Amino acid sequence: MKHYKGEETSNNVVHNTQSSDGQKIIGAEDNTDGLGCCGWILTMCSLLLILVTLPISLIFTIKVVQEYERAVIFRLGRLMKGGAKGPGIFFIIPCIETYSKIDLRTVSFDVPPQEVLTKDSVTVCVDAVVYYRVSKPTISVANVENAHHSARLLAQTTLRNILGLKNLTEILSDREGISQGVQSVLDDATERWGIQVERVEIKDVRLPVQLQRAMAAEAEAAREARAKVIAAEGEQKAAKALKEAAEIMTQSKAALQLRYLQTLSTISSEKNSTIIFPIPIDIVSHFIHNDK
Repeated sequence: MKHYKGEETSNNVVHNTQSSDGQKIIGAEDNTDGLGCCGWILTMCSLLLILVTLPISLIFTIKVVQEYERAVIFRLGRLMKGGAKGPGIFFIIPCIETYSKIDLRTVSFDVPPQEVLTKDSVTVCVDAVVYYRVSKPTISVANVENAHHSARLLAQTTLRNILGLKNLTEILSDREGISQGVQSVLDDATERWGIQVERVEIKDVRLPVQLQRAMAAEAEAAREARAKVIAAEGEQKAAKALKEAAEIMTQSKAALQLRYLQTLSTISSEKNSTIIFPIPIDIVSHFIHNDK
């Protein structure tokens, strides 16, 4: 991830107004200029009002942010030097200072289902989930109007663009690669908004009903073809085994008789009331020749 020059990540202080690519960062200003005459007058009046109304004014001047929050303070519309405040207690001057409370915890949101035309001209509906967090509170407030809404819109567009470069097979088989690609593009784009994308996951890929039926028919035909091939291979192996058995039996006349007795034993074990005795063809042909 890129880092801006002069950035101190421990207290969110940035001393340079230019990023590494030369673009200005609104939230990275070092306010060395004074408030001006009117600004100082308003500040002194506000401080005097606080002193006069003590201790009631403490209710409006003392603020607290949680461990997972930061406060970005603006004085007379200008971002205060020092970056975001917190966690803990901080003070603001009523009337001239306002603050925005930023949550630093990881946020997750569902990307609405996106209908995408893939590279091989197939329409699919894909939805995803994105995990991100605010890494630079000052920049997220000053550089973009609504960082969370902008990140969500960008996630939808990025998902559509990346899926449009993939064919259907890649979308169905390489979800992890697509997730990493979307995360990389989002992280690079949202860095100047003070947002860090931590993870992107493809939740579901929905296909049209007609396409599902076609794929199911194709898979069924492929399975039937494999079943026929396996059956044919089994018949071939069985024929070879029978041929070898017949050659062995022809070498001994008692082998056929033993095989016959084993067959009768198998039939009798099944409690059959009918037993079939096979008659050799040679005996039948002998009687036929005698009649003639």
